[in-house]
Amino acid sequence: MGFKQITKDKLKKEKTMNVSSIVVQALQTNIDELVEQLKNSELCEYHLHDKDKGKIIITIEGKDVGEEIEKLVKIQEMPLVMAADMMMTYQEDSLDAEIKNLEAQDPVPAMLNDDTLDARDIVYNGDLKKKDFGF
Repeated sequence: MGFKQITKDKLKKEKTMNVSSIVVQALQTNIDELVEQLKNSELCEYHLHDKDKGKIIITIEGKDVGEEIEKLVKIQEMPLVMAADMMMTYQEDSLDAEIKNLEAQDPVPAMLNDDTLDARDIVYNGDLKKKDFGF
């Protein structure tokens, strides 16, 4: 079974603002039963599992982070769940705000337009192998 594609239009139509992927861990012997419990719980959408590794992949949706956290906690409290951790999250409002912020910024950093700045005074710290972290 593959992942269902969740489009921005679907999110707006369903008035869902946040979608997060969750990795649920359980004993191998409990995977089949837990998959059925998750499918029937109305807390999440089941996507796939690996019985040998004891992992189940699900997604949760909510109108806000609070609703997602409530669902995650309920999943974590299920008797057969050893752990349930949020892996990735999509927050439409946050994404839209960041896109607007990026679009409002000048694409050329101010220092590159500063004629008074001597290029010899610029310190490059992009090479982490040579960076002194002080420890």
